[in-house]
Amino acid sequence: MTKQALIVWGGWPGHQPRECAEVVGALLRAEGFEVVTENTTEAFTDPALGEFSLIVPIVTMSTIEKEEIEGLSGAVRDGVGLAGFHGQMGDSFRNEVKYQFMVGGQWVAHPGNIIDYSVQVTRPEDPIMQGIGDFPYRSEQYYMHVDPNNEVLATTTFGGAHCDWIEGHVMPVVWKRRHGRGRVFYSSLGHVATEFAVPQMREILRRGMLWAARD
Repeated sequence: MTKQALIVWGGWPGHQPRECAEVVGALLRAEGFEVVTENTTEAFTDPALGEFSLIVPIVTMSTIEKEEIEGLSGAVRDGVGLAGFHGQMGDSFRNEVKYQFMVGGQWVAHPGNIIDYSVQVTRPEDPIMQGIGDFPYRSEQYYMHVDPNNEVLATTTFGGAHCDWIEGHVMPVVWKRRHGRGRVFYSSLGHVATEFAVPQMREILRRGMLWAARD
């Protein structure tokens, strides 16, 4: 049976949600998924939500209704995979703690905005990171509030040029976790669609989505 993936995009246009949804959709179709794309969180109230293998939210700084978050979190608890990146999943619904509990983190700052930094792979033996070494990156370096229950696969270390009090702090960049029977994957890389041209960013997300998707 063909696996189905749901992409829901929207919110702040600065993260290019439509363009990112197109790139992610192409990645998933290349892996044999049938992809459904919606631009409203009302899709999370669909009684058939639990039939998807994977849900990819590409929504930033938006709001979500109670029945929508209940539908989404219920589907993931029952085994639907959840995967995403940057603020498109890590800053989707600032006022909804149930969503943040499921994702395992929430964006709170990106000191210096677009800067050069590096990503350190902490679990090179994990299939998602296998063959990927430490690499330089130029984007927003996300400072996040994160769940200690996350299985961290890569980190970044903050300098003190923009906020001296966080100099030397090590922050998770890529993680995976469980939420009920569902698998959840997150990468903080990917501010805009052009960042998919960075091979490490693209491959980490591709592998993470495949890991999260329900068999």
